[in-house]
Amino acid sequence: MRLENKVVLVTGGNRGIGAAIVSLLEEFGTQVAYTYRSHPNSESNALAISADVTDSAAMAEVADKVEHKLGSIYGVVANAGITRDNFFPKLTTDDWNTVIETNLKGIYNTLKPIVPKMYERREGSVVCISSISGERGNIGQTNYAASKAGVIGLTKSLALEAARYGVRVNAVAPGFIETDMTKAIPDKVKEKITAEIPLRRFGKPNEIAWAVVFLLSPIASSYVAGTVLKVNGAYHT
Repeated sequence: MRLENKVVLVTGGNRGIGAAIVSLLEEFGTQVAYTYRSHPNSESNALAISADVTDSAAMAEVADKVEHKLGSIYGVVANAGITRDNFFPKLTTDDWNTVIETNLKGIYNTLKPIVPKMYERREGSVVCISSISGERGNIGQTNYAASKAGVIGLTKSLALEAARYGVRVNAVAPGFIETDMTKAIPDKVKEKITAEIPLRRFGKPNEIAWAVVFLLSPIASSYVAGTVLKVNGAYHT
C-alpha cells in the first residue's frame, strides 16, 4: 500500500470503526495519530491526543502536535461522529446542533489547518466517513442523515478543488456496522434490518478499515478522487 512511515491522523480513533482503522494502519507501518474525547485506546501504540473536533483551536493544535512529533501529515481520516436519534417532532435544537457541529463542522475544523499544507507539498489523501443514512436517509435520524449527507457534499466539492494540487479527497459510506452505535438497536429491529441486507449480516469495523486504507494508499487508489465508496453489503446500491 506504500503507507510505510506515512503520517496519518484519524479523528475518533479510540473505539469502533476509528480504532479498527488505527490498528490496520499500524499493521502497514504507518505513523498514526488519533484523537479521542473520552478515553484513549490502551491496545494501540499510536500517538493519542485528547481533543474535541468541535473546537477549531484544539484541532489546529492537534495538527501542529502531530507534525511536530511525527512529521508532515500525509493522510487524514475524518471519522469522529455521534448520534442523537429521535423522531423529528421530538428532536431538540440541542440534539440537532450537537450532531451537525460534531459530524460536519468537526470535519471542517479537522481539515482546515492541514489541507493548505498538503497543497504546498503537492501530496495527500483525505478520507471522510459518511454513512448509508446520508445517502438514503433513516427513520429517527434527520440530524445524523443531514450531517452525513453534508459530508458527501463536502467531499465531492473539496475533491474538485484539491485535485489540482495532487491531493485526493474521498469518502466511505458504511452501512450497518457492529459498533457501540448499533448495539443500542433492539434485537427485533436488527433482525428486520439483517433480513433486508443482501449479505444477511452487519458489517465489521475492520471491513471499513480496509476500505479506508485502500483510499489512503498512494498506489492502490492513485486515480480515485471525489468518490463515495459504499460498504454496506448491497443494502443500498
